[in-house]
Amino acid sequence: CHASVAVMQKYRDDERVKTYVDDINSMHKVVLETKNEASLLKMAENLKQNNIPYYLWTEQPENIPTCLATVPVVRSDLGDALKKCSLMR
Repeated sequence: CHASVAVMQKYRDDERVKTYVDDINSMHKVVLETKNEASLLKMAENLKQNNIPYYLWTEQPENIPTCLATVPVVRSDLGDALKKCSLMR
């Protein structure tokens, strides 16, 4: 996903990113889904309020936010920021 590459590049000096890419054989990702654009933007606001770095990907030329990615974080650090999301299957 473009957002995951973008967040890793944007925050490449963040210690969480450095640690994550240093152990290339143990990279773990979770993909969550949300219902619509409004809930995606609410998630972004929740992450911002919780000081969790993220990148919101906006499709061009439509200018529509379609996904976001956070720096690598442990679930306990997320708090309630993503509580309304469900695991994408």
